[in-house]
Amino acid sequence: MEKGAFCISTMASSNIAVLLTIGVITVLVIRIIYVINRSRKPLHPKSPQSLSTLIVLGSGGHTAEMLNLLYVLQTERFKPRYYIAAATDNMSLQKALVFEDSLLGKEALKEVGGAEFMQIYRSREVGQSYITSVGTTLVAIAHALWLMIKIRPQVILCNGPGTCIPLCVIAFLFKVLGIRWSSIFYVESIARVRKMSLSGLLLYKLHMADQLFVQWPQLKEKYPRAHYVGRLM
Repeated sequence: MEKGAFCISTMASSNIAVLLTIGVITVLVIRIIYVINRSRKPLHPKSPQSLSTLIVLGSGGHTAEMLNLLYVLQTERFKPRYYIAAATDNMSLQKALVFEDSLLGKEALKEVGGAEFMQIYRSREVGQSYITSVGTTLVAIAHALWLMIKIRPQVILCNGPGTCIPLCVIAFLFKVLGIRWSSIFYVESIARVRKMSLSGLLLYKLHMADQLFVQWPQLKEKYPRAHYVGRLM
């Protein structure tokens, strides 16, 4: 009798655990679908409130393209601005600082606290082995998590560097968990004519970017959910 009762109790506990697991997964899937659908809606343009903005810079032409994009933005609406570049990228933040100085003037910059400049660890350096990159990837994710908790941006702007992926993934998870809603805007590099970069492809396939823009009609044809905006440079 006692053995039978024990078996029934064990089966009941197992069933409850299974039902709870199914329930959690169902709620999580519904939440992800809700986040993806809501992310497709445009940012409220008529709101007078400024939006804290995280700007991800990258070596090579990524930073030049991003700064060209910032020139046409309403900078008063997107502030404070937080610039992030890879820890091994020594030039991008310098260029961003020059941009901010030319935009506002040094005294104005100090007065309004319009910009901050930060660095982030890279998941993998060029030529680094995949085995050793496992450890550096974990460090990069932890660092990205700390930065996202510290900054809590409302808008994220990125255009291709791999350093944007951990930040965007964490931002998406924050939206799913209801911690913070950060709108992710990705502009594919003008150098990408027929195929997206790996960063752009990940954000597109996983539906993590709220809006994804391309600069060539060939990419729009291949990736119909992207927005074609023409060449920005």
